[in-house]
Amino acid sequence: MSIPYRPGERVDSAALQAALAGLDVDAGAAAGARAAADYHWYSPILAERLRGRRPDLVVRPRSVDEVLRVAAACVRQRTPLTVRGGGTGNYGQCVPLHGGVTLDISALNQVLRIEPGWASVQAGVLIHDLDRAARAMRQQLCMVPSTARVATLGGFIAGGHSGIGSMRHGVLADPGNVRRLRVVTLEDPPRVLDLEGADIQKVHHAYGSNGIVIEVDVALTPAVDWQHSIALFDGYDALLRFGLAAGAATLENRREIDIFQLSAVERRITPYYAALRDRLEGADAMFAQVSPQTLPRYEALAQAMGGRVVARGTEDELIAAGMPSVTECAYNHTTLEALKSDRGVTYLQVAYPAPLDPALVARQMQRFGDEVLMHHEFSRSGGALVAFALPLVLYFDGEQLDTLKRSFELDGCRIFDPHTWVLEDGGMKQVDEAQLAFKRQTDPLGLMNPGKMRAWDERVLGRPGGQL
Repeated sequence: MSIPYRPGERVDSAALQAALAGLDVDAGAAAGARAAADYHWYSPILAERLRGRRPDLVVRPRSVDEVLRVAAACVRQRTPLTVRGGGTGNYGQCVPLHGGVTLDISALNQVLRIEPGWASVQAGVLIHDLDRAARAMRQQLCMVPSTARVATLGGFIAGGHSGIGSMRHGVLADPGNVRRLRVVTLEDPPRVLDLEGADIQKVHHAYGSNGIVIEVDVALTPAVDWQHSIALFDGYDALLRFGLAAGAATLENRREIDIFQLSAVERRITPYYAALRDRLEGADAMFAQVSPQTLPRYEALAQAMGGRVVARGTEDELIAAGMPSVTECAYNHTTLEALKSDRGVTYLQVAYPAPLDPALVARQMQRFGDEVLMHHEFSRSGGALVAFALPLVLYFDGEQLDTLKRSFELDGCRIFDPHTWVLEDGGMKQVDEAQLAFKRQTDPLGLMNPGKMRAWDERVLGRPGGQL
């Protein structure tokens, strides 16, 4: 058995370039800097610790055969390989810690097949382009990130968890949302494997550390011309109670209320939405996408629970009126809006025990004061209504973040830490034995995105995980 790669081994760039002759290869500093850029700068900790990390070569394959050729060359030359899609990840997933090759899959962007209920695509397809192709056939994706216009589907599968649509269709890991993954291994010679059913989880949300995703079969649902709605409440507790009621109604009977997005944002955050300041009235806001048929019942529920609807319309209608679509007020797009005007802000990711207790959130808001500004996303997970928070934090230092994380955890919440590049430290908090076992099979030298999987570093290399 070959000895696994150990971070720090020298990369023979000349030999590697010779092995890749004829492919789209760029060894320039500018290309390397672009290939190592994602949204990890949302975290001041990651921005500092990952500064200057970049690949030696960037390769842009245009076919599966070229992917196989790159994989084979990296194995023979013992060269690290990091896969990159649209670069919209927040944890430095596509930042190579130890140089080597960045495999930019954005040219593998073909929609291969669309059938009732599903689509088969290459992993580099832009999510927005796939959704548009599906809508041309009266279907749509079940779930999209707020960065759908620039994110690739393969990257979403490799690094994502949920998104807009999760209120209706659950998180990515829920059965049926992803039907098949085709991956290339880093063996000698590389293999092409198809993963279905529970095997999909061996690669899903593994940061590209145990397989190169080249194709995805993803679920589709009948298209809906979603109505974008903004409802205001005079109190964040009232806003959350409305979210619980509206979310429960969607889970119980979509013919009564059918919601695609349900994003609660407190009044101290809403001023960051520059184009909406005059409309939000300094109140707490619910940004939602609701089916046209059930919008009257949704609005009646909001009014019955003390809210008032101040905007409604299709995405195009809101944009024509000078407003952003509500997708830009969801998930980490809210963090981005804040960072546009205040680079002293960062964020956390917090999962609350189900069902969400608005009284707990109220106690936390009182405890944290102006240090933490609340933002919750309602979602379905495992068939249950859940809530995730992406609160903004007025940042001081890492010790402050650690204190906040411990405080949330003492309340029974779970932290999905966005200030680490280590897979297990971000949300798992434990080794995913299936992912580790799969990596032993498909990447025996440990060349795929080294340094991102703590279990490999500790169990295989015998070194502390997360070290640069």
